[in-house]
Amino acid sequence: MFQKKIKHAFYSLMMLTVSVSFAQDITVHDPVMIKQKDTYYLYCTGKGISVFSSKDLKNWKNEPQIFAEKPVWVDKVVSGFDNHIWAPDISFHNNTYYLYYSVSAFAKNTSAIGVTTNTTLDPKDPAYKWVDQGIVIQSVPNRDLWNAIDPNLTFDENNTPWLAFGSFWEGLKMVKLNPDLKSIAQPQEWHTIAKRKRTFELADSDPGDGALEAPFIFKKNGYYYQFLSWDLCCRGDKSTYKVVVGRSKTITGPYLDKEGKSLTEGGGTLLIQGDKDWFGAGHNSTYTFDGKDYIIYHAYDAKQNGRPILQIKQLQWDKDLWPAL
Repeated sequence: MFQKKIKHAFYSLMMLTVSVSFAQDITVHDPVMIKQKDTYYLYCTGKGISVFSSKDLKNWKNEPQIFAEKPVWVDKVVSGFDNHIWAPDISFHNNTYYLYYSVSAFAKNTSAIGVTTNTTLDPKDPAYKWVDQGIVIQSVPNRDLWNAIDPNLTFDENNTPWLAFGSFWEGLKMVKLNPDLKSIAQPQEWHTIAKRKRTFELADSDPGDGALEAPFIFKKNGYYYQFLSWDLCCRGDKSTYKVVVGRSKTITGPYLDKEGKSLTEGGGTLLIQGDKDWFGAGHNSTYTFDGKDYIIYHAYDAKQNGRPILQIKQLQWDKDLWPAL
């Protein structure tokens, strides 16, 4: 009995020493991150896409926004767009950085995902220059029952690129891209990767009541893990945002939760949710930095009237290879 207590205490101490959590006091929404050399760069929703940099994941400084002026094509998609760009996604491939981003009218699928490229993330580098490549995917009201926002680029075991994206309507989607990462591969291949029940009687133009968005695919342990956000963001003390997860052996699914329920049938294992200190928490991204896995998201601070604050936590993996905080 004594040995069991000692063993339990030792295990608890080990969990404390390996658990890492960085509570940040910077305002972010929909954060994504990447590391170039010794510097972390964070991109998030904001005017022209907001940017921060850090050497230690704790102290952050503002960097220049990506778009000083809105992309030239945007007004053709969203009339009168004010350059408030949503939910970027950052990747490095073939010596080029690809930054996907969303433009949308709120609560409508009048939306498009674009991509801009650069060879460096350091604004002080003489080579620093974002070159916009235009629209990758566009959704149109009363034509599409999906929404072209919240992109996430990932690659399968054959190095084929796929873009996951979406919110509400008929669920989250995944589409195969060309090797240029700027266009949809032909013949087109689309998959639904997550879905919640939608009231049948609603008009196609209505986002619906199957609240989900922001898929993020993370390859680990022989699985593709799909993290996604359920319920409502951006509503102050009425925010109910949370993160759930499922996994699949193949990138296009089916993704199943811990109970074996498919994410396309409303499945999802709860990972993160709000509490008395946070009204809601969600829209995550997940990475491996220097051998450690991190989950990054925003949470609405109850002490600051729902201000969205950056959260960085180290991911653990249980004996069945499911993520845990």
